Amino acid sequence: MENRDDEEVENGHEILPSNAAQYSSSSTHGNSSEIMDVEEDDIFKHSTTLTNKQRGNEVTVRPATLDSLSIHQLAAQGDVLQVAAHLSKDGSVLSRQDDRGFTPLMWAAAFGEKAVVDFLLEKGADPNTIARERESALTLASSGGYVDIIDSLLRHGVDINTYDWNGGTPLLYAVRGNHIKCVEALLAKGADMTIESDSGYSPMALAVALGHKKIQKVLEDHILKLYKPQT
Repeated sequence: MENRDDEEVENGHEILPSNAAQYSSSSTHGNSSEIMDVEEDDIFKHSTTLTNKQRGNEVTVRPATLDSLSIHQLAAQGDVLQVAAHLSKDGSVLSRQDDRGFTPLMWAAAFGEKAVVDFLLEKGADPNTIARERESALTLASSGGYVDIIDSLLRHGVDINTYDWNGGTPLLYAVRGNHIKCVEALLAKGADMTIESDSGYSPMALAVALGHKKIQKVLEDHILKLYKPQT
């Protein structure tokens, strides 16, 4: 699994955007990811979970065999060889969307599996696919703090300002998760700082509301760089 930009993650929560996966929370061991309601301090409107159960990991029952896992679950687990095997049998699964509209690429991005992300992109996976609630691979990677995956996706021409059903952009989710390196990477590639979520938060306003002071400094420095008078 790819290293996360997690040195500044607070409260032990990983964040995933929107209604990415309202699956059963009976198995929440490991890399379970949550968006928690924070009243007016949050740009998001609902609590959601993306658990290892949907990824194919069962904590309380016999582990699933590889043959029983979908390509989406294999991508989420980082199993490049099995993903390749599925593609060799049926190339159409490369862009197949599950019941939430997630592609294998989106699952790999959500769980920080960079090797799978790079493999799928090399095979022609569309990085701009939008799921049912307008989630994207870039939004999921930004929410999870996976800066190397963000870089890979940006090299493949993704829409850096894509927004989900909450109006949340990749930059807003990176700010929400306090992922400094992700914020820096997105700003360096031209992410729009003026876009607000549906609840009215800009990236700067959200950083202030959540007390992410280092993120505030990054945003302030970027603004100064943008508007520094030319000599």
